[in-house]
Amino acid sequence: MLGITHLRHIGLITPVLQEQADFYEKIWGLDKVAQDENTVYFRGAGPENHILSLHAGEKRGLHHIAFGMVDKNAVDQAAETLASKGVRIVAKPGYLDEEGKGYGLRFLDPENRCIELSAWVEIHTSIWNKKNVDPVKLNHVVMNTKDLDMITAFYTDVLGFKVTDWSEHQMSFLRCNRKHHSIAFNQDQHASVNHIAYEVDTVDEVMRGISNVRKAGYQELWGPGRHGPGDNVFCYFQDPGKFVMEYTCYLETIEDESEWRARVWKRVPHLMDQWGIAGPPKPEARKAMAGIPDPGWAVVDTLV
Repeated sequence: MLGITHLRHIGLITPVLQEQADFYEKIWGLDKVAQDENTVYFRGAGPENHILSLHAGEKRGLHHIAFGMVDKNAVDQAAETLASKGVRIVAKPGYLDEEGKGYGLRFLDPENRCIELSAWVEIHTSIWNKKNVDPVKLNHVVMNTKDLDMITAFYTDVLGFKVTDWSEHQMSFLRCNRKHHSIAFNQDQHASVNHIAYEVDTVDEVMRGISNVRKAGYQELWGPGRHGPGDNVFCYFQDPGKFVMEYTCYLETIEDESEWRARVWKRVPHLMDQWGIAGPPKPEARKAMAGIPDPGWAVVDTLV
């Protein structure tokens, strides 16, 4: 067990930086906390310094996923453990120069996703300027994978995540705390970002979020509905950078970890959406969630 505490933020590479930044600030409900020529950072209503960063690039893809740790000692110990298991560390433990500072490291998982482990990151203590939709934090991220069993084994055996549920042999839902999942993997033809879920407090906010996005000229991709695995309310959209994102609330909490056994959910319409409103995702939603092949920017930069 590495001692990962929670999902902190996600970084995305986008060829339409300003258009995408405007969407998240003016429509989605996040607040911009910092910006330079190539990067924009956004916070939610919670204390986390930022939950999303957008990085300018020629082709869309994942920049990194950040998870929290308790302190500097935990980060240093994680580095030793990862190195002993042959994991490629691309940024050794040290004080971070990104927004929020802190102390952390970065490594590559077996499909070249850049993963950050960090502690002592600055938090927000100021009062949040309330809107009609207030995304609190990053609830979970879902990644596409070429090898579901391999990547699930890495995140459980090496990083210490636990499998909460399976969606047949198509998806694995992994947790690092008592929340049902903070990361999940979907079997596909290539590695890529599937979707990113932002947590709001109530189903009323989900519905107001749908209204906000519609008024801005966008349409929901899938939903609203309520999933079987995780039991969470959902509605999915696609942002200007072609990433799929989700408003969600009421994700299941594991009350007694000692008694929990991973379930295998059948992939049938009434379990994809318990309400029976959204049904299974349509072909255009599945295509959007499949994304485009992502070899991993850190590897590409190294090769160049």
